[in-house]
Amino acid sequence: MFLVNYSSSSEEEEGPAGAGPGVGPDGGVSSGAEVKSQRLPVPESVMGMFKDLEEDPDDSGKHDGRIRGFPHQRGNWSTLVYLEYYPEEEFVELIDLLLTHLQAHRLPMARIAEFHISLSQTVVLRYHWISIFVESLKEKMTSFDRFYCVSDKVKIYSNQEKTRTFLGLEVSAGSNYLLELVNEVDKSMEEFDLKTYYKNPSFHISVAWCLGDATAELGKHQQELQDIVDRFENSARALRMYADEVRCKTGNKIFSFPLR
Repeated sequence: MFLVNYSSSSEEEEGPAGAGPGVGPDGGVSSGAEVKSQRLPVPESVMGMFKDLEEDPDDSGKHDGRIRGFPHQRGNWSTLVYLEYYPEEEFVELIDLLLTHLQAHRLPMARIAEFHISLSQTVVLRYHWISIFVESLKEKMTSFDRFYCVSDKVKIYSNQEKTRTFLGLEVSAGSNYLLELVNEVDKSMEEFDLKTYYKNPSFHISVAWCLGDATAELGKHQQELQDIVDRFENSARALRMYADEVRCKTGNKIFSFPLR
C-alpha cells in the first residue's frame, strides 16, 4: 500500500524575488510569464484516510502520568495477546475492599477498569504485518478447548522500567492450559522475530496500579491482603474465569479467536 503525502501551501517552492508573472498596463498577464496555479484545499475526508494506519502519539497527561515502554513511531503498533476477564459484581467488591485497606495505610492505588490475563509481552508490530500475524494466531488457536482458571493469590508486580506497580491476583488453577496457549502464541512471535513470553510466567489478573516502584511498601501488606481474599464470602465464584476466546489488541484494533 502506498501512502500519498499532501503538502501544505507553505511547502510550495518559491522562485527568486521578481520572478512572478508580469502585469501589463491593462492589468493582464504579460506574455512569456508563467502563471502560478492556485492550490486547492485538500478535503478533510482525504486528510483522514490514513489515520487508521498508525497509533496516536502518547501523551502521558492523558493517561494519568503513565509512560509507554518504547517511543511512538509512525507505522509501529503496540500489540498484546490476552484473555479478557468479565468480572462478577462480587469481584469488584473484593477489589474495593483491598484498595480500602491500602488506602488506610496511605498506599493509594487506582482500580483498573478492564481485566485480563496476558499471554504475551507487549511487542511492537509493523502495520503491514498485522493481517499476517493475526492469521498466524488464528490458525494456532483453533485447536484449543475452553477452560476455567482461578486467580486467588495476591501478588505484587512492577513493569520492567519500574515506572508502575501493580496489585495482581495470580492464577492458582488452570495455569497449565495458559502455558499451552502461550507456547503457541510464542511460535507466532518467533515468526516475526518478536519477543516471546517470560520463561517462568506468573499468570495473573492485574486489579490496581500506582506510579513508581512501590513493591517494597506493598509487600509489607501482602499477607493482610491475602487474608481479605481468603475470608471473602463469594471468592470461589468471583475469582473463577471462563476462558472461551483469545484476543489480540494491536493499536486501536482488537481481534478475537474463539476457543472450541
